[in-house]
Amino acid sequence: MTSQSQPSPLVRAAGGADAAAIAAVLGRAFDDDPVWRWILPDEASRVRRLTGVFGILLRHVHLRHEGTEAAGRGPDVEAAALWDPPGLWRVPALAQAAQAGPLLRALGRRVPAALRALGEIEKHHPPEPHWYLAVLGTDPPAQGNGLGGALLRSRLDRCDAEGVPAYLESSKERNVPYYERFGFRVTRELAMPGRGCPPVWLMWRDPDGG
Repeated sequence: MTSQSQPSPLVRAAGGADAAAIAAVLGRAFDDDPVWRWILPDEASRVRRLTGVFGILLRHVHLRHEGTEAAGRGPDVEAAALWDPPGLWRVPALAQAAQAGPLLRALGRRVPAALRALGEIEKHHPPEPHWYLAVLGTDPPAQGNGLGGALLRSRLDRCDAEGVPAYLESSKERNVPYYERFGFRVTRELAMPGRGCPPVWLMWRDPDGG
């Protein structure tokens, strides 16, 4: 009896038609994220609320930058990376206004806690030009199949070819060594506002992983 090899990850550019599928995948992927668990402590509603949040961010922020990519072992979206190009990581005032109502509905009474956390992260965002990995997530049943790595390599290979750095924030300490394997290094362990909020690791990558 011969064993069948796993299909290789397929990475492609994502568009508006992928928004719902990507939001659902990321909602499940971040259900165990320490910071999001602190922001949204209710277990029963967290995935639904996160799915709503990522849907809003996709439609109002990331998809317009044409840096979002999806991956899967077939046609279905099983993982996604939300990248913002150099100089475009900051959310414009109009986009913030458009998000306000939907985010209030998605986050409910936890809006102030979320805004404090995200505001603290934004204060420490590096000013140098870079590609910003805002979000990377894989559907839990598909984890361990190289989808996240394929998404990282897709953009980082282009960063290296163009001589452009990359930056991310990791809200899971156990993911820090994973990103280090792709050339990222920790520049700061950022203490977050709010009693009991876990820290975030700020990570920078020079071109060619140097």
